[in-house]
Amino acid sequence: MDFKLDGLSKFQKDLLEVAQDKLPKETYQIMRKIGSKARSRITKEARSKVKKKTGNYHKKFKRGKVFKDNQGQIIVRVINSSNHAHLIEHGHRKVTGSGKEVGFTTGKKVMEQGIQNFDGSGEFENMLSDWLDELLDSGKL
Repeated sequence: MDFKLDGLSKFQKDLLEVAQDKLPKETYQIMRKIGSKARSRITKEARSKVKKKTGNYHKKFKRGKVFKDNQGQIIVRVINSSNHAHLIEHGHRKVTGSGKEVGFTTGKKVMEQGIQNFDGSGEFENMLSDWLDELLDSGKL
């Protein structure tokens, strides 16, 4: 997931950097909450786009572990661990039993749309700013 921090002021961005250095456990905890919220938003998007209820596609959306990447950014992933999720996401060929190709099913782009909806809703920035306010009120920062 890649979110833009457009809704935060410069002061809040500076606070976020300080919080990442001084309070890494709390930072990881808020990122887990944000990842869980994003997972639920993506699952909702998937249920509206993918109407066929065969398999375990809708049940297999998961929030991954929170980790730091090579640039030092804290990242959380949302994945779908079902075997056929990539086919729904990116599309697939339609073939007969003999192997003859009869068409192509275009991808639904569920993950991409779900992330865009979550990022555009401002919920990410609201959760971060509320968390920063709580840290300031409690005296941890």
